[in-house]
Amino acid sequence: MPDHEDTKLEGRYLASILITAIVLVVEIIGGIWTGSLALLSDSAHVFTDIFALAISYGAFRLSKKPGDDNHTYGYHRVEVFAALINGISLAIICLGIWWEAVQRFLNPGEVMGAPMLVIAVIGLVANILVALVLKVEHHHDGDEHEHPHDHQKEDLNLNSAYLHVIGDALSSVGVIIAGLAIWLTGAVWIDPLISILIGIMIAQSSYRVLRRATHILLEGTPEGISIPDIAKAIGAVDGVADVHDLHIWNICSGHISLSTHVALTPDGCSKQNGILDAIRGLLRDTFSIDHVTIQIESENCGQGQCIQTD
Repeated sequence: MPDHEDTKLEGRYLASILITAIVLVVEIIGGIWTGSLALLSDSAHVFTDIFALAISYGAFRLSKKPGDDNHTYGYHRVEVFAALINGISLAIICLGIWWEAVQRFLNPGEVMGAPMLVIAVIGLVANILVALVLKVEHHHDGDEHEHPHDHQKEDLNLNSAYLHVIGDALSSVGVIIAGLAIWLTGAVWIDPLISILIGIMIAQSSYRVLRRATHILLEGTPEGISIPDIAKAIGAVDGVADVHDLHIWNICSGHISLSTHVALTPDGCSKQNGILDAIRGLLRDTFSIDHVTIQIESENCGQGQCIQTD
């Protein structure tokens, strides 16, 4: 990502943290004043937004450090750890919301519907503003040409923070509905019910982030990438006999690495450099994979699994 894009994204993080901090103060005061659990639940979610944004911002800064002797890939995977922490924080906060909602069902209290409604509207407007500031973009590392698999370059760290904010915006909509219903009907049980629904939405966001972060940390095959398709494409290069010991993984959400062994036909052995360049170009142009390690062999070394390329 170019330097001016880094500066732009850094400014987005800082602006989002400031706006979200203001919303947190307003919702805490409003929740205590109105007695609304839904509003306090939303403020708890707003707090995790700040926590998520702060972690994401720190990870963004750290991930820009160059590689060294101890971290040859650099610090890109800090992004994934930040997303993992954000996902865990979402899960913890939804458990707290459900616990408090059950207590409110057992011991309902007075809720001021109209002020709760006004504060929730303010929170929703702020959440929409932050979501627009953080709107997830796909980074092409300076390449102006789009590839079929460019969706893999989505920043998981930024996306996890964005999901926090989107979840909070949905929470604000729930609080608005609860405030309007309580104001019109006086049914205070709506407040903890909406809180439970908010918790469910938060849990869904948590699951998505945790699933993706865990998949990357376990070095699973990147989403949208097919091992057989890539093996077949490499096998179709003139002079390639078979493809084996093929591994594809994410260093972080925007960086895909590949390593493989390629056995050549007798005719291909005299054209190793040309075949290697053809494979590298194929992986770059068709699958957007730039970081590749290819071992050329005159015959199958027997290491790893031979993949059917016919």
